[in-house]
Amino acid sequence: MQIINTSDGSHTIYLPEMNEQYHSLNGAITESNYVYIDNGYNFHPCKIPKVFEVGFGTGLNCLLTALQAEKDKRPTFYISIEKYPLEKNITSRLNFGILISVEAQHIFEKIHDCKWNKVEPISKNFSLLKIKGDLIDYNLTQIEHCDVIYFDAFGPDKQPEMWTPLIFNKISSLTSAGGVLVTYSAKGDVRRALAASGFEMARLPGPPGKIHMLRGIKKEAKI
Repeated sequence: MQIINTSDGSHTIYLPEMNEQYHSLNGAITESNYVYIDNGYNFHPCKIPKVFEVGFGTGLNCLLTALQAEKDKRPTFYISIEKYPLEKNITSRLNFGILISVEAQHIFEKIHDCKWNKVEPISKNFSLLKIKGDLIDYNLTQIEHCDVIYFDAFGPDKQPEMWTPLIFNKISSLTSAGGVLVTYSAKGDVRRALAASGFEMARLPGPPGKIHMLRGIKKEAKI
């Protein structure tokens, strides 16, 4: 496991055994802001949103959402599931918070210091539930419907078990009508599987280094 720099100066983690990194080498913060904040969190009009993230990873998406929630004074409940949490000796060396502001670094540390499987307040307008578990067999019915979904698992070629109709159906059942799902992947089979699970899918321009990304809107249930 190696911490490396991306083109906007922010870190990512490279996993040699998978030949994969957690974020785009064209800019970790740049990609996360574009895909998950601009096209997901900011796109949904809910004033008190609930966000569900697939793949907590480094906590970057969580940090950026917390900062946006504070900026907008938008009370947000953030839920993230992660099977393999990173150790403190890795997360403490990541530079996401430091690059943004002193306050961002403080929030980033709080995000990583809070306990797993327990709701914790992070700031005035942001609370967090980090779930240590495997989405494949985790019972999502105990979680109330969420308004925004960040699907940020490793790519379909590296972690195919996370990009199946079974997983997308579970996510669809968790998503409120009109809810937004965003992911960096733009593969055709991913788009078709999400559409089959109940999302109206759109292929959007991608972040730097990627041609497209996907956004889905959960369709109203048929009566």
